[in-house]
Amino acid sequence: MWRALAFLALLALAAFGAVWIADRPGTVTIVWNGYQIGTSLAVALVGVIAAAIVLGLLWAIVRGVIGLPEALVRGSAERRRAKGLSALSRGMVAVGSGDPLAARRYAGDAERLLGPEPLTLLLKAQAAQISGDRDAAESAFQRMVDDPETRVLGLRGLFVEARRREDETAARAYAVEAARLAPSVTWANEAMLEAQSADGDWASALETIERRSSLGLIDKPTARRQRAVLLTAIAGEREAGEPELAAERALQAVKLAPDLVPAACIAGRLLSRRGDLRKAAKVVETAWKANPHPDLAKVYLGLRPGDSVRDRLSRAETLAKLSSWDPESRLAVAQAALDARDYGRAREALKPLLADRPTVRSSLMMAAIEEAEHGAASGQAREWLARAARAPRDPVWIADGIASDTWAPVSPVTGRLDAFVWREPPNTLAAAAPAMEPEEPEETQPVLVPAHPAPTPAAPLPTIMPASKTAPAPAADPVSAGMAAAAVPAAGEHPVRRAG
Repeated sequence: MWRALAFLALLALAAFGAVWIADRPGTVTIVWNGYQIGTSLAVALVGVIAAAIVLGLLWAIVRGVIGLPEALVRGSAERRRAKGLSALSRGMVAVGSGDPLAARRYAGDAERLLGPEPLTLLLKAQAAQISGDRDAAESAFQRMVDDPETRVLGLRGLFVEARRREDETAARAYAVEAARLAPSVTWANEAMLEAQSADGDWASALETIERRSSLGLIDKPTARRQRAVLLTAIAGEREAGEPELAAERALQAVKLAPDLVPAACIAGRLLSRRGDLRKAAKVVETAWKANPHPDLAKVYLGLRPGDSVRDRLSRAETLAKLSSWDPESRLAVAQAALDARDYGRAREALKPLLADRPTVRSSLMMAAIEEAEHGAASGQAREWLARAARAPRDPVWIADGIASDTWAPVSPVTGRLDAFVWREPPNTLAAAAPAMEPEEPEETQPVLVPAHPAPTPAAPLPTIMPASKTAPAPAADPVSAGMAAAAVPAAGEHPVRRAG
């Protein structure tokens, strides 16, 4: 539209000029080298315009002839680059589809046609990776490191290769260098955090989290949670030797994550030793409302060491009211009532937990109640012990397939921060096959092994291993023996995971 209007405007201007010249006739005389040429003004203007057009055409022809070799070279380079980009695109597709032969072929074509460009080196490295040629992949990534434009990308590739060959020292060095060159690189910051957490360097890990949060690499809730976990780790290490510092760190962690059970437990214990019972009770009660946990119940019932068993029972009932009688509350009330020898109250608290499928702890608690009231030879006590041996397991701390009775700030397998969660382990056992009929082995789920000071992930076994490293020695009384036996599932059982 605008072009049409501009054309019409120029056409109108030209017409106006022609009319203006026609209305004002005149002559143009040219005298050169003894010759005199006279003509009208209109003819002279037309001649000037025609001469300009002819000169322009001649100049274009001259420039075309002079620039012909350069144009031919440029056209050849463009065709070569187009072929190289096509090879690069096809190579990327081959890498994505897992075709190592095509990937290597296209990578070679791209490098031959395009030269050592960043994408060409990346394609060559990825083609070597899917082909299993680690040396060629590392060589390509090292060439990328030597180029300032691709240095961080090359460090990323070398980091991955170092992880694959389990060279954590080299992997950490690559991550540190990448974080120095590009502080906002996510993978380098995460690798540094994992390494610092695995080494127990909590102060450096806190600095890394602060940097990641300030750069916007993680959201604020995640940053608060991770800071709380690290502060809890510091408090746990300093609890015995530096209680004041440990209490300060634990309270900071509770402020950041009120539902973090280990932080609330440490803070409750240290505040209780300090004599600040009201604040200790408030911290534990807040965590209990969000996440009822047996460790919290233990701390809460023991806030005042001199309390009577009736006082402890009253505290347990307070916890039950705060959590609307959560199963953990009922177990805490039952234990406190058992200590107070109020067997009726203990049975009443456990009754809802026994209606469907009682867990190991519920069954053992009933066995303890029956033994305390009727003696070790009681048939009901033995019955509950037998049920405990086949009951669903209770929640434990689990991280990356490792089960532990105690919480830890990092996973013992991957070093991942805040990996432990409180949940039920899978209650899956291998079915016993008939003795006389051959049958294909049924696939079983790997067992969860407790995490102790230096855990090592075990390979999957054909049968489920016990939840503890070593089976406890037979106890003198039946209840103790049942508690030990309950940790070892019976062979050939088909356990069912407890709902909820």
